[in-house]
Amino acid sequence: MTAPVIHWFRRDLRLADNPALAAAAGGGPVIPLYILEDETPERRAVGAAGRWWLHHSLRSLDGDLRRLGSALVLRRGRAEEGVSRLAEETAAQAVHFTRGYAQDDAETESRLGDVLAARGVACRRFAGSLLAEPEAVRTRSGGPFRVFTPFYRACRGVRIEAPLPPPSRVVAPTAWPASDRLEDWGLLPSKPDWSGGLNESWEAGEGAAQRRLDTFLDTALARYAADRDRPAKAGTSRLSPHLSFGEISPRDCWHRVALAVEVGGGAFAAGAESFLRELAWRDFSYHLLHHRPDLAEVPFRPEFADFPWREDGATLTAWQRGLTGYPIVDAGMRELWRTGWMHNRVRMIAASFLVKDLLLPWQAGEAWFSDTLVDADPASNAANWQWVAGCGADAAPYFRIFNPTLQGEKFDPEGEYVKRWLPELAGLPAGIVHRPWEAPGAVLAEAGVTLGATYPHALVDHAWARRRALDALAQMRD
Repeated sequence: MTAPVIHWFRRDLRLADNPALAAAAGGGPVIPLYILEDETPERRAVGAAGRWWLHHSLRSLDGDLRRLGSALVLRRGRAEEGVSRLAEETAAQAVHFTRGYAQDDAETESRLGDVLAARGVACRRFAGSLLAEPEAVRTRSGGPFRVFTPFYRACRGVRIEAPLPPPSRVVAPTAWPASDRLEDWGLLPSKPDWSGGLNESWEAGEGAAQRRLDTFLDTALARYAADRDRPAKAGTSRLSPHLSFGEISPRDCWHRVALAVEVGGGAFAAGAESFLRELAWRDFSYHLLHHRPDLAEVPFRPEFADFPWREDGATLTAWQRGLTGYPIVDAGMRELWRTGWMHNRVRMIAASFLVKDLLLPWQAGEAWFSDTLVDADPASNAANWQWVAGCGADAAPYFRIFNPTLQGEKFDPEGEYVKRWLPELAGLPAGIVHRPWEAPGAVLAEAGVTLGATYPHALVDHAWARRRALDALAQMRD
């Protein structure tokens, strides 16, 4: 019988539009493999919320493979060692995988290629995680982009290939190699309340990703441009964790949205353009990571290495727990802890509050989001935090400081979002819920709110904190 091909799954946990898998399944037997690299010191481990998602995504992927007559082999350890060992065990003729974009991904792929070549095993690396590969989108001078808008224009000039269908069959090997048990990896959270919130909020897997896209196209795309900034509305796609784990491809999303515009006409045009820009921003983030592998730790703009950040563990903890005294910030942080996700507009507000009102380093926020978000994408999370902090590529200027109260009143005017996640404020009128410190005593008493007891006093005065942030910026420049 023909020697098998190993398909090494990474952040491409799907069957459809998976070029590496399609090439492997087009021949003889295939051994689908996933390696958990959480014990590799130089690789950043998947966060706690992401581990929950990974558990359910792998279980779903295994079920999808079994319906095609195959199964998923699970191993743990260094990727290049695990892949090469399995290739030796099974006398595999080739290994297929989707490329990564971080520095440690490139180093792993290079080492793997060397090991396999020494054994006469073909090593084939495929694209498939982005709309366009970083090498395909360059400035006129041939360098990487630093500003999003021209990057987006360049992306629109690149032909986005149509997505591939899933294989109709994945031929099994004559004998299956040993596999770990998914349950033995201990990926699920040990805190039942948190796991329960994730279970209530999400369904992982490729099928769930396709259903999520269907729902978005049917119910939210037409109003996406207007509703995406309203956290009380179901106005976003909520596809980010599915994209992060590769349960759906950005090409699939791009072409499905383009088709919706073609069929539905102008009613979808504004929403589609806004959504496609978000897909391109994800590509831009990977473009940055590819060229700056230290994106999660080192400011893109080197002058920010001298910024006078504060160290205050108690204040950081208050922000993490949603106890800042600013309702829109606290609602977002509570939503994050309960569901592993936060509305995008509120992410910007909460992030700005951390780095500008509290003057705490953006790396601390990036690390917290990396651990608690189910969609903690290694490129987007770092790029977004640097954008808010003012130190990234195409970043918001540091002096642009969100006023959390005004932001709450603008994007959650009735206080629905705040009252959903801060039930202790549910009795306050909409006109005062975003600034409870200004509520008359009688109004607070009627709503059952006691500042400093049932809801905290504000950690800082925003006007004072804004001046402090601008002084810190001036100090950095001096």
